[in-house]
Amino acid sequence: MKQREQWTSKIGFVLAAAGSAIGLGAIWKFPYMAGTNGGSVFVLLFIICTLAIGLPILLAEFVIGRRGQYDAVTSLKKLAPGKPWFLIGWMGLLSSFILLSFYSVVGGWILSYLVRALVFNLDVADYGELFTTIIANPGEVLIAQAVFMILTIWIVQSGIRGGIERASRWMMPLLFIFFIVLAIRSLTLEGAMEGVRFLFVPDWSYLTGKTFLLALGQAFFSLSVGVTAMMTYASYLPKEERLGQSAFNVSILNIFISLLAGIVIFPAVFALGQSPAEGPGLIFVVLPAIFNEIPFGGFFLILFFILLLFATLTSSIAMLEIVVSTGIRKKLERRRMAAWVFGILIFIVGIPSALSFGVLSDVKLPGGTFFDFADILTSRIGLPLGALLISIFAGYVLSTADTNDELRMNPFMNHAWKFIVRFIAPLAIIIIFIASFIE
Repeated sequence: MKQREQWTSKIGFVLAAAGSAIGLGAIWKFPYMAGTNGGSVFVLLFIICTLAIGLPILLAEFVIGRRGQYDAVTSLKKLAPGKPWFLIGWMGLLSSFILLSFYSVVGGWILSYLVRALVFNLDVADYGELFTTIIANPGEVLIAQAVFMILTIWIVQSGIRGGIERASRWMMPLLFIFFIVLAIRSLTLEGAMEGVRFLFVPDWSYLTGKTFLLALGQAFFSLSVGVTAMMTYASYLPKEERLGQSAFNVSILNIFISLLAGIVIFPAVFALGQSPAEGPGLIFVVLPAIFNEIPFGGFFLILFFILLLFATLTSSIAMLEIVVSTGIRKKLERRRMAAWVFGILIFIVGIPSALSFGVLSDVKLPGGTFFDFADILTSRIGLPLGALLISIFAGYVLSTADTNDELRMNPFMNHAWKFIVRFIAPLAIIIIFIASFIE
């Protein structure tokens, strides 16, 4: 039997964990959420919620994962023998499976845009209809989704060191570099400072309960807490690494990339007279049109979709790793086969989501199309419920001796963390869970 792998270094683990968190949530969802909710106040609340509530839950996943040293299901069985807490692991697997089934569809859209940016010289008018054209073309969306899943499988099947850590080590630094280049270009546009003010100068009229709830929800979901991804990654972490510092670094990187995404997008939006409140189409419709209007826009557009692909892949490999890690349990020699089997199954399950905007657009489920239904199952139910149960498990089930041994922080920080995961985080998650179903 193969020996269980471990990360080769702390930086490898932090980059992989940050990559899991930094996906479409930070680059796609954060800018349009900030744009539709007043900008700076939303950003401020997002930072506070990430550090005060999201970080402790992230640390809870790290504690459980490293204490268990196996996949989420096996770890929870080991830490709470004879009790049903292991169902959190199965819930995380199911959420990851469904999440990746439609997340891979969006990854396919990104590939379609990247190919077009590389091959075709499109003008501004083309981008208005391009998004609708792509998502309604059954052949293109399925091929693009399949290619995206093959890329994900290829990385995961190579293991922790040879696949996930190696990919994260070059994708994440490149993502940071590309983002900084794009941010500099965006900031040099005439009129860009209006976008900077929108992002960083508070308009306190937006300081409402709704904005707080949306910022809190964004903090949870952008950190990928609740699907046991971080629990799974932490299970490969050596005992000598300090969990608190790693969790803090991941949280800071997530905030940093989210802010960089805002700096890339909003100065350009304001400089070119666009609206920051365009919603989800900000990335796929407005931004390509903006790049098309600036010098060397085609080059910067290609850079943007490359880094968006990197960010999406670093999240997708974490989702597939949860499924593969649980599927193979302790039989590590089965990783390659499991990656392909589960990856193909996820692709098949994702076909209805891929066709939701074309041939299956008239098929309605609770919440809308197949794509909408899968999104609701995960983002509104699976993730918050998983985060809630993880907080309760870490706060009430794990012994103080176990948590202190894993955390190795000073007594005040240990007590503060315990108080948050026992009381503050569960209450916040319950509020978000209820509010998400109140239109």
